[in-house]
Amino acid sequence: MKRATLLTTAASLLLSTLPTFAQTPAAPTTPTEAPAPLPTPAAKEVAVIKTNKGEMTVEFWSEVAPETVKNFKKLSKEGFYKDTAFHRIIKGFMIQGGDPKTKDASQESAWGTGDPGYKIKAEFNDRKHERGVLSMARSNDPDSAGSQFFICLDSAPFLDGKYTAFGHVIKGEDVLLKIGDTPVVSNGREKSKPSERIAVESITIVSPPAPTPAPTAPAATPPTTK
Repeated sequence: MKRATLLTTAASLLLSTLPTFAQTPAAPTTPTEAPAPLPTPAAKEVAVIKTNKGEMTVEFWSEVAPETVKNFKKLSKEGFYKDTAFHRIIKGFMIQGGDPKTKDASQESAWGTGDPGYKIKAEFNDRKHERGVLSMARSNDPDSAGSQFFICLDSAPFLDGKYTAFGHVIKGEDVLLKIGDTPVVSNGREKSKPSERIAVESITIVSPPAPTPAPTAPAATPPTTK
């Protein structure tokens, strides 16, 4: 009996020295907020080249040829290219335009020599001259480009790094190829003069509509408490 009493007393003392752990109440649930919508990227300006054969839309490469793009946009917004023509077409290679002298049929012998009255610096880059690529025409001097440009009808790797590529056709490739198939005759130097006038009625710089942002998820409803 005495031994049992001692064991009971020892057990009571041991239990009295153990720490007690109160149950922590659960933290209130914070309502989950819907993530903030991502900012809509600014729409890039594009050029719409309107010809008597249809329209072509060109996207610019400002990241590799910023000054060339700026010059082309400036001339376009001023109406410089209105009523010019693609005066040089070499099948399977390129179509060339942008000469203000092509507005005047009496200056036909000088077509291909016109400019805006100034020259711009070359911005040669690593973009490849492939079908649909827009690039600046120039003479033997690398820094002799002004307003004339060409659009490739096919891959022309021998131009890479030697001419300033600054954009590419993103819509209207069928129009490009239709113009490229125009019959040509000799202009006295080469067989590249279109047998009919390929008019550039206008070049307009426009901002396409920004993409519609994706809908955001609704916020979670907090749990109700009773």
